Amino acid sequence: MPPRTSRWLALTLGITLGGMTHASDNLTPAAATNNDPHRWLEQIDGAKQLDWVKQQNASTVKKYADSAEFKQLDARLLEVLDSTARIPMVSKIGDRYYNFWRDKDHPRGLWRRTTLDEYRKDQPQWETVLDLDALAKAEGENWVWHGADCLKPAYRRCLVSLSRGGADASVVREFDLADKQFVANGFALAEAKTQVNWMDQDHLYVATDFGPGSMTTSSYPRIVKEWKRGMPLASATTVYEAHKDDMSVSAMRDLTPGFERDFVMRQLAFYDSETFVRGKDGTLTKIDVPNDANTDVHREWLLVEPRSDWAVGGKTYKSGSLLVTRFDDFMAGKRDFTVLFEPSDTTALDGYSWTRHHLILNVMDNVVNRLEVLTPGPGAWGRQPLGGAPQLATIAAAGVDADDSDDYFLTVTSFLQPTTLYYGSLGQGEAQAIKHSPSFFDASKYAVSQHFATSKDGTRVPYFEIAPKQLKANGSNPTLQYGYGGFEISLQPSYSGNVGRAWLEKGGVYVIANIRGGGEYGPRWHQAALKANRLRAYEDFAAVSEDLFARKITSPKHLGAMGGSNGGLLMGNMLTLYPQLYGAIVSQVALLDMQRYTHLSAGASWIAEYGDPDKPEEWRWIQTFSPYANAKAAQHYPPALFTTSTRDDRVGPVHARKMYAKLQSLGYDASFYENIEGGHGAAADNKQAAFMSALGYTYLWDHVK
Repeated sequence: MPPRTSRWLALTLGITLGGMTHASDNLTPAAATNNDPHRWLEQIDGAKQLDWVKQQNASTVKKYADSAEFKQLDARLLEVLDSTARIPMVSKIGDRYYNFWRDKDHPRGLWRRTTLDEYRKDQPQWETVLDLDALAKAEGENWVWHGADCLKPAYRRCLVSLSRGGADASVVREFDLADKQFVANGFALAEAKTQVNWMDQDHLYVATDFGPGSMTTSSYPRIVKEWKRGMPLASATTVYEAHKDDMSVSAMRDLTPGFERDFVMRQLAFYDSETFVRGKDGTLTKIDVPNDANTDVHREWLLVEPRSDWAVGGKTYKSGSLLVTRFDDFMAGKRDFTVLFEPSDTTALDGYSWTRHHLILNVMDNVVNRLEVLTPGPGAWGRQPLGGAPQLATIAAAGVDADDSDDYFLTVTSFLQPTTLYYGSLGQGEAQAIKHSPSFFDASKYAVSQHFATSKDGTRVPYFEIAPKQLKANGSNPTLQYGYGGFEISLQPSYSGNVGRAWLEKGGVYVIANIRGGGEYGPRWHQAALKANRLRAYEDFAAVSEDLFARKITSPKHLGAMGGSNGGLLMGNMLTLYPQLYGAIVSQVALLDMQRYTHLSAGASWIAEYGDPDKPEEWRWIQTFSPYANAKAAQHYPPALFTTSTRDDRVGPVHARKMYAKLQSLGYDASFYENIEGGHGAAADNKQAAFMSALGYTYLWDHVK
């Protein structure tokens, strides 16, 4: 479940799908809570609960992760993750290029830097800035890197965020890049889901846990303050207080030379926010755009991405468009926009990135990328293509330093082509390839194709298929179907050594389903499966499965399904709504108890996606996609594995614990594994990540081969 970033009707009870009725019997949320025999598992760190977790883990390891074959796969996946031939992706901080790196010798990781000339070499010389393994050992903490924010233009002081075990909550410490050490008596914040940004060397904007009443019901900061160096945090000056039922609040200073401005961001809900300009006297002036629009202020420009059709200035702009105007003109009341992108039936904006003089647009057309370079000028903006990608590949570009240059990095990847990294400068000829990821399996044996299934309501749903070139359409091919279908997140072509080694090399077929709820066709694709329409995402996934059967690629006993987070909720619903379609299911770090989700971890922040189960009128349709509520006896559920992490403070381990416990109590073939570390990613280092991946792939293969 992603945190909200700037990037990025009703169905009734008793819906019949495939001849089966799938809904609980009009339970209210309160009644379901009171009658829940597995509620005791909601105490995440209780001794009794963790003992139960360890017992289930041991049983799953004995059954699926204790063989020589498993250990060989685990080692081969770890080899992929630890490979020193991987591309070390970098970001520019000052005049150096920084990378965070994990491998066999550095499982917690190194924050390191080099020069551009050195980075271009096959074997760059790196200077270590912070050794997280050494720090963790010295302090007796299982630190996981959460990034650094460095103060420009000097780029000497940084705010480093570190998580215990991978949770979203972090501690923040001031770090000196020149001395390569933490600043004695510098800025420091205790563990919390903190938002912190530099104002200048002696002042910060801080939104954190200031004590009782300072966090929202979504578990994020409700209050943002201005904090001066040397002053106790308790004495910091309040800048803005959001409501308890808002999602979060934060503030930042844009330090772009000549365009310094302060902003306060109030996140009302996952897709609704307000942005204010903060004056020198502390007054706040709202940027008057729709609350569901994404906004970006860059130098003299205001960019707006409306998520609903927007009528303004005598014109109507389509949902999913990208609009631009001069920021000062807009704040003065003018409403003259230039349309930089407008979606079609097959296209959507995938993202954009600034260089000093240009804007790079990333557009998807039927889930395949193309890039354009836009240049502001008098009248219309100039427009020209950038680069090219192989068929059914993903191409992406980003400016290196929007303050100083038109340099950019460009990556090209596909299901069968390892990532290549290019470096170029707009207007200076073609970008040059400077890094190549290694191959981890023989891609020459496989072919990629794109297909379209027809969903229950007639919607065409795209999906990618990676299969052996000599595939026989006999309905018996072991197939793994993966999906997500939420939060406007798109699943695009990308290379995975793990998929190649764990699935394709064994003769399996791998399928990516681009179902509604995602962002493959922009906001409309996402909004088509929101709240009361959630079942459309599951209908789409089922339609892809049925299309695979119709094409004789596979059959139900040979089809496995996998998904994580919101995709784990998808898996829970495929289990309870469409059990006849699958031979096995793996649900990872999932939401599953949709009656209780708003009261677990950060669940309240996703009401805009799923609805509020505490409102009886909304619970009536939420329960149609609540796997925990809908699981019942005497069904033909396929075997299912639920994996999670104790340190996941976003979705939390409670959903997986309870779903597994309920299925087990009903006599179904279910398995469970909870990594004690890992956060929402379910792994705190490469070794844990390899194990969790090997477990999921092994489980599916054992059941569908």
